[in-house]
Amino acid sequence: MKNQSATQVAILGGGCFWCLEAVFLEARGVLKVECGYMGGPEDQPTYEQVCAGATGHAEVVRIVFDPGAVDYRDLLEVFFTIHDPTTANRQGNDVGAQYRSVIFVDSPEQEATARQVIAQMACVWDAPIVTEVRPASTWYRAEDEHQNYFSRNPLQGYCALVVAPKVSKFLATFGGRLA
Repeated sequence: MKNQSATQVAILGGGCFWCLEAVFLEARGVLKVECGYMGGPEDQPTYEQVCAGATGHAEVVRIVFDPGAVDYRDLLEVFFTIHDPTTANRQGNDVGAQYRSVIFVDSPEQEATARQVIAQMACVWDAPIVTEVRPASTWYRAEDEHQNYFSRNPLQGYCALVVAPKVSKFLATFGGRLA
């Protein structure tokens, strides 16, 4: 792995951002994870607007990471392990375009890596991968109550039934390598 001093950013959407945030906060080399919105034309969207499907935005996480400690490719492998990239506009009971599987890229290198990982992951899934790869657009940080949601609300129903199993799966699958 290259020893680079500058941080990089990955922006991923794969269902509820609380799930992705909780997992990536556990990953080695990840310095910061924020929940937010990207991909729609609406300026300054709110959680209520995004959840209603009124903005075109996806719920996403913005992951700031140290590429000297973790590769972008590794983050994408985690991403494809903790959500179902074969369901269009859906993750479990979360339904709508705001829950789509999407990778927002900010460079040709990120795009090439994303497409390579999608091609490699195609043999893992029984259905075609529908994950979108799109250029990053304006990032909107979600409201404060959505940041670090799982760590603040581990016993809340959704967290206990949906988020916690994803964190456990990450730790079981990647514990020796990335956690």
